[in-house]
Amino acid sequence: MKTLFTSLLFASVLISCNSSDKSKDTSEESTEVATTTEATAQTKKQLKSIETDDDLIATALMAAPAESRQNTKVIGYNMAGEFVTLKEGDSEYIVLADDPKKDGFNAACYHKDLEPFMARGRALRAEGKSAEEIFEIREAEVKSGEIEITPGSALHIYYGPNTTFDPETSKVEGAKLRYVIYTPFATSASIGLPETPTAPNHPWIMDPGTHRAHIMISPLVNEVE
Repeated sequence: MKTLFTSLLFASVLISCNSSDKSKDTSEESTEVATTTEATAQTKKQLKSIETDDDLIATALMAAPAESRQNTKVIGYNMAGEFVTLKEGDSEYIVLADDPKKDGFNAACYHKDLEPFMARGRALRAEGKSAEEIFEIREAEVKSGEIEITPGSALHIYYGPNTTFDPETSKVEGAKLRYVIYTPFATSASIGLPETPTAPNHPWIMDPGTHRAHIMISPLVNEVE
């Protein structure tokens, strides 16, 4: 009888402990979820829309290397829809800001030696030329030497689906960096890269054999800046 009583008492204590532990685990889990939700909410509250020319400048400069942002020139459409110089600069880079009239976010940073090539494309586009026409015109002009593309010149593209950003860091929500390295008239055989991507973040050559031949380096799927 004493043995039975002891067994029942032990079982009762064990059940009580298990219930207490489960309650504790549930409580801790709820606290953790609440904390995570609160942190996410705070992060969301910190984001703001791109609404001013200063916002355009700050977010566009995220396409440039950090050490050059202060002295880099920024051009592009302002909030009024005018193509202007948004910020003066004398670094080796030029940054093209996101067009606020278009969906999503897309800013580009390139070496200043590429400006004649880039400017020619913008001018032809403004004339109403199609992408195919622009390609053919610049192909002829590069071949004739009228426009020069220095091999190895890089283009940094900062892009994403959103137009909200953190005003403290200027990082655009969900934006990533993609890199282009121009290698005019190069081919897969001449530089030893495939003509199609084999995996994310692996370099490959696009538009081989043309003036726009370039090495593409795209971000990993889960890589967010």
